[in-house]
Amino acid sequence: MITEIAQIEIKPGSEKDFEAAVAKARDAFGRSKGFLGFELHRSIEKPQRYRLLAKWQSVEAHTVDFRGSDNFAEWRTLVGPYFASPPEVEHTETVVTT
Repeated sequence: MITEIAQIEIKPGSEKDFEAAVAKARDAFGRSKGFLGFELHRSIEKPQRYRLLAKWQSVEAHTVDFRGSDNFAEWRTLVGPYFASPPEVEHTETVVTT
């Protein structure tokens, strides 16, 4: 399992609309091969900054299966209008836990 961390900067004043769009996009993620779940976090210090933490079975499940699908197109249609800049995305693996 891997974790995708996407840092997303949105346009000021669109926070509630963005959060509603992400909630609508849950189904698009849920239909995706290899998807295991996600959380959306909002920065307290910088309220236009969000981090999406998505769990995938593999990097390829995200970068190939999801990004090449209609589900990704649906996700971007719903949330893309709120982006102030392209999201910064990286993939991590857990190395220590409690």
